[in-house]
Amino acid sequence: MVVEDDSTIRKKIYSAFVSNGFAVCGEADNGREGIEVAREIHPDLIVLDLSMPVMNGLEAAPQLKTLFPAAPIILFTLHTSKLLEEKASHVGVDLVMSKFEGLGNLVSNAHALMGD
Repeated sequence: MVVEDDSTIRKKIYSAFVSNGFAVCGEADNGREGIEVAREIHPDLIVLDLSMPVMNGLEAAPQLKTLFPAAPIILFTLHTSKLLEEKASHVGVDLVMSKFEGLGNLVSNAHALMGD
């Protein structure tokens, strides 16, 4: 599942996953909508943006992890730091990645988190 408020970036993430063997089954443009979509589709992996309107990635992550404890959560954001990584870890995020690392690295890390 991809939760990203920028529709262009969301579509690029979606395409990168689909072209690498994933079946992306849900999209949302903020954390609150992401939780609603996740309840319907039961995702195996969640990619969250940090900065979104309504509910950001750090606010959504603990709720998503409670609902789907086995689903890895990747926080894919422009802004990374050790402090963010620590905060994210405490709320259930498995990996924080910079959007500057690229979609190829995102997909590779997703495969690794899922044990592929």
